[in-house]
Amino acid sequence: MTAVSATDSILGNAAALACRECGAQYPIGPRYACDMCFGPLEVVYDYPNICRDTIESGPRSIWRYRALLPVPDDVLDTPNMEPGFTKLIRADNLARELGMRRLWVKDDTGNPTHSFKDRVVAVALAAARALGFRVLACPSTGNLANAVAAAAARAGIRSVVFIPADLEQQKIVTTAVYGGTVIAVDGTYDDVNRLATEIAGEEEDWAFVNVNVRPYYAEGSKTLGYEIAEQLGWRLPEQVVIPIASGSQLTKVDKAFTELGKLGLVDATPYRVYGAQAEGCSPVAQAFRAGLDVVRPVRPNTIAKSLAIGNPADGPYVLDVCRRTGGAVEAVSDEEVVDAMRLLARTEGIFGETAGGVTLGVLRKLLANGQLDPDAETVVLNTGDGLKTLDAVAPVVTPSATIPPSVEAFREVIEQLC
Repeated sequence: MTAVSATDSILGNAAALACRECGAQYPIGPRYACDMCFGPLEVVYDYPNICRDTIESGPRSIWRYRALLPVPDDVLDTPNMEPGFTKLIRADNLARELGMRRLWVKDDTGNPTHSFKDRVVAVALAAARALGFRVLACPSTGNLANAVAAAAARAGIRSVVFIPADLEQQKIVTTAVYGGTVIAVDGTYDDVNRLATEIAGEEEDWAFVNVNVRPYYAEGSKTLGYEIAEQLGWRLPEQVVIPIASGSQLTKVDKAFTELGKLGLVDATPYRVYGAQAEGCSPVAQAFRAGLDVVRPVRPNTIAKSLAIGNPADGPYVLDVCRRTGGAVEAVSDEEVVDAMRLLARTEGIFGETAGGVTLGVLRKLLANGQLDPDAETVVLNTGDGLKTLDAVAPVVTPSATIPPSVEAFREVIEQLC
């Protein structure tokens, strides 16, 4: 099929969809798999000249990068959650404890529903509306359900989300509160995803953000990479550690760094990308250790439910990125996840969810085994709020003491504690 030019595109500078396997191109539209080889499709662009000043004069949200995203030119004119431009925190206390020279935490808890998923949903919603969809839907491990339900409410359209029935109660509540339809499914996320994919083939008006409009949805993760570079003074970090669920976030941060270099917005300096998984759901880490190019599915069993995807769609591409950049993929136990969550909170005042514990736990492990350079400037991603995964830390975080209401009791206890 012949691709349209960006000037004809309803999605800004997005020029076509291209197969990541065979390279076949298709016009911009609601498709996500190649007709020739069934490979995944991604967005390719016909970029105009873009300068730093234009970006910096834009809104303090992901829409400052709208020229680099598959969204309509009038995206700012329609109601949306305006996510992005979250804090990049210089983590000197944490760096000192870990023996690192310079460490930053990209803290995405500042997004509207307190996770990075607001980014990808905003892009998916903008594309879905331009493509004529009327319902926003998704299968989700939790954070995506929150983001879809909230974004649909803000946009004034219907939402339908599918979640595993054993999801953390906090994430169920923070999805259902927005008034959309929430369907709990007995099974793992992979079971939920299969069901949603079948339904997506039948409901023509439904945009399943991570299924039939996935190429556009995935591009939202690029904004993490854009922001990191801009917040570092328009330069790339030497190392970045990223959690792996489907793997799309990691591959798109790499795509963002590459695009910025090609567009001359940063110097195209080398960087290493590291992927993080929980041992209870670590198919990509297992493949990396074994030197394989194929990721074998596993059945998830971990407290890090937001990362519990046993058959990650972008797993092989994660392996490519990490190997190409000289990085690695590693996994940590649930106990290490909880310990890392507490470490981040204690040193930097950041309460990350279990995914953040996975990422920081892997960073510690990579330091210990010599795979990550403590002297290289490093960014670690915290992609969600710990208030969504309270059950993980509740058993090990309790009051220091319980006393009767008297000064004498306080004095006695404080001497013991201090």
